[in-house]
Amino acid sequence: MNNIGVISGNGFTICSGSLDNTIRIWDIETIKQLNVFKEHKNSVNSVKYGSNELLNTILSGSNDKSVRLWDIRSGEQIQVFNGQIKGISSVEYSPFVIKNSIGNSNVICSGSGDNTIRFWDTRSNKNELYMIEGDKKEDNGIYCLKFIALKKKENTKNITCDLNLCYGSWRGPIRIW
Repeated sequence: MNNIGVISGNGFTICSGSLDNTIRIWDIETIKQLNVFKEHKNSVNSVKYGSNELLNTILSGSNDKSVRLWDIRSGEQIQVFNGQIKGISSVEYSPFVIKNSIGNSNVICSGSGDNTIRFWDTRSNKNELYMIEGDKKEDNGIYCLKFIALKKKENTKNITCDLNLCYGSWRGPIRIW
């Protein structure tokens, strides 16, 4: 079984997450499979290509309740992030960078059927940085995540935009943090 569930692209290749527990990288021009990542133990629901410092990475989330960071060049898994109680429905690279004892680290986040969004330090699979809980009555799980810049109104002080995290829930409401 090789059903593609989700697709992300960087202009030259696309990656797909699948019901067969794999992530595959495909060449857009030749339509050939370049690599397969096989560490997930259940279907892969979300895949994202990295950017900036994480350009050669893919982030994935699965029904096995894990978020994984992969090195595209080597085909190796870099980190595993565990902590959610239900499957991961969405992963996102955050625009935030944190300073810690080992230097600067990028931040990723994951949304889950357990109705939480968790933020992780990419250099340490043990450090959950923060958690947001969705509305218990109205959300019933986090379905998708997206960081967006919203324009500020004219009467605010010297700030032209705010960065917000939006999420969609299983029951339908969309929320902005």
